[in-house]
Order: sequence, then C-alpha cells, then structure tokens
Amino acid sequence: MPESAVCRICGGEVVAFMDFGEQPVSDCFLPPGSTAPEHFYQLVVGACSACAMVQLLHEVPRERMFHEDYPYHSSGSAHMREHFRRVAEHFLAAELTGDDAFIVELGCNDGVMLKTVAEAGVRHLGVEPSGSVADITAARGIRVRKDFFEEATAREILAEDGKAAVIYAANTLCHIPYMGSVLDGVRELLTPHGVFVFEDPYFADIVRQTSFDQMYDEHFYYFTARSVAAMARGHGLELVDVERLPVHGGEVRYTLAREGARAHTGAVDDLLAAEDAAELTARSTLEAFADRVRTVRADLTALLRDLRARGEDVVGYGATAKSATVLNYCGIGPDLIEYVTDSTPAKQGRLTPGSHIPVVPPQRFADAFPRYAVLFAWNHAEEIMAKEEAFREAGGRWIRYVPGVRVD
Repeated sequence: MPESAVCRICGGEVVAFMDFGEQPVSDCFLPPGSTAPEHFYQLVVGACSACAMVQLLHEVPRERMFHEDYPYHSSGSAHMREHFRRVAEHFLAAELTGDDAFIVELGCNDGVMLKTVAEAGVRHLGVEPSGSVADITAARGIRVRKDFFEEATAREILAEDGKAAVIYAANTLCHIPYMGSVLDGVRELLTPHGVFVFEDPYFADIVRQTSFDQMYDEHFYYFTARSVAAMARGHGLELVDVERLPVHGGEVRYTLAREGARAHTGAVDDLLAAEDAAELTARSTLEAFADRVRTVRADLTALLRDLRARGEDVVGYGATAKSATVLNYCGIGPDLIEYVTDSTPAKQGRLTPGSHIPVVPPQRFADAFPRYAVLFAWNHAEEIMAKEEAFREAGGRWIRYVPGVRVD
C-alpha cells in the first residue's frame, strides 16, 4: 500500500505517488572534511484526494532550510533580475497608486524586486528569515524584517505599518507547510480591495516535462489552479486571476483577493478547465509520471557510467537545490561527476549535499573545458548557453535530463 498522510490544507487523505528515498537538506553545502552530521529526510510526494493539493508527506524543520547561511540569491540571474523589475513596475502602475500605498513581500531574498519599489519611493517591507540575504537587502536601502511570515507576524506588521495594498511572494509560498497561518495573516493584512500575488512552480509543467528535480525539501506544495482555489476558499480568499510564466521551468502567477472583492478573470476558468481535462491528479497520471522519472534515473546513470568507463571528463553545471534530488535519487557521486561549477561564492569550495561532489568557481570550468557537462541549472538554459558558447566551440557537450536524457 502507498504511504499516506493527512492533507495540510483540507484534512483529506494524501496518497503517495513518488518516493525519492532519503534526501539531504538541498541547500546545505558541506565544508570538505566536515565531521558535522548531515540531516536526511524521506522525500515522498503525494496528492490529496479531496482538494487535489500535491504535497510532501514529511516536513523538514524550516530552521534547517532557511538560516543565516542560506546560499541562494534571487538576483544571480540576469533573466530573473529583469523578470522582477517588470513585476515591480506592474505593481507600481496598477496597484500601488495611492498616496500611502504599501507593499509587503514574503521571502524577499536579496531584495531584487523591492529595489525598484524602493527607488520609486513607495512604502515597502520585505520579510526574509534567512539572515545573510536579509542583510544584503538592508544594505541596498530596502526595508526588511528578519522573520518567518505567519499570522502573528502579520498582526505586528499591521500594528506598525497599516494594511497592505499588495502582498507578494515569488518561489516562497510553496515552501511553507503551515499555510493556514500564512493565509489568515494575509487576509488580515490586506486592504479590503488588496491582492495577494504569488508565483511558484506549476505542477502541470512538472508533469509535462518530467521535471522531477523540482521536488525537494524546500518545495512542500506543488500548486495548480484547482488546489489554490480550494486553499483560498478555506481562508476567506478567492482566486481571481492566473498567468502562466516561462521562468524556472514553468510557473503560474496566482492572484488572490478577499471573497467578493474582485471579479475573477476568464483565465481562471480556462486554466481550471485545462487541468480537469488533463486529469492532473488522477492516479493513472501520477503513476505514469513516476514511471517516467524512474526511466530518467536509469538512462542518466547508464550514460554517466558509460562515459566514465570510456575515460571521458564529466562535470556538473549549477549547484542548484534541484540537483540534490537528482544526485541523491540517482546515486551520482564524485565517481561519475568530477565537480559542479557554480557562480555562488557561498557554495564554492564546499561539497554538494549528500553526494559530496566538490563545488568549484566558474573559472575552473573555463580554464580547462571538460568534454561533457550535466546541466543542473536547466531552467536558465538559454542564458547559460549564450554565456558558455566557448564551451560548445571547444567541443563540449551538454547532458540534459528534462524531459528525458539526451546529449546536445
């Protein structure tokens, strides 16, 4: 019998459809020679039979994931910097038009979106629990609160700053298991006609692309319009708009408002209908997805073993949180991948979680191009391909595993 659990959204039964085995905390990069024990957990993904919310069955304590040394910086990609600039400009034009408009961002990271808002002189607050990136935000002149957002946090912000016209979150809401407290806080903090806008990986795109590496400890929920609508209804909110986004391998931007405050757009009905037609959380759909994931694992490990047996140089590109799932689920270590190159200083000189592959600066990659590179940062493929033309011109070849294993 598949493992099951109680849904964190509606209390229904969540039945597992994919078990990735023991996984490390995805952004916990170890110093070489470290004797500190690594924290592992069982990465099991299931779907609720009542509200259709796809979610993890086991929670990793938030302090283990989002801490003082959290290494991810949202502004590391030029493409994402432009994306967040456009988000901010949209809010400034459409929602933050009053004399005393106020915006709150949950999980503001290094302040890449709020920077544009701050430069426009609009009242703002970022809520960011990871101390090191919050310090970067503050150094940029952006007002930030080092904290996790929940109902009690919302009340404190309300007492100090008043209600917010916009509450925004990017690649953050799916990280938070205690959704009830968050949504109750959002409802309390919003102005009567305010909006809560969040964007996160879209489960339909994960299924379509077999992008199973989107499933890791930080991603507790995998949203669809159907599950978000159900989640909102339970807390006096309503799904009023959706927008498909091409970032991070496929996301949806969801807009919630107080029930009855705004009319919902036709885009909501269209996406709901498309999800129902695709039977996204039907058992047959989920089992077929799991079968494809197992095929990718078999194909990727077979390819890497063959290349190494032939004496080929193989490295990884992008020490992403996603890569932790791939490396540990597939049993890939330094015997198959010599190193992983990454531009994040906080990750360089350390070892990948669980698999213990050295992480090196980009200069190491450029100094002596390998023959093959596994593209773990596949969601930034276009930007990376343009940046690494010299690798291709030197005869280098990319190994891709989304939606299936191939060599480009």
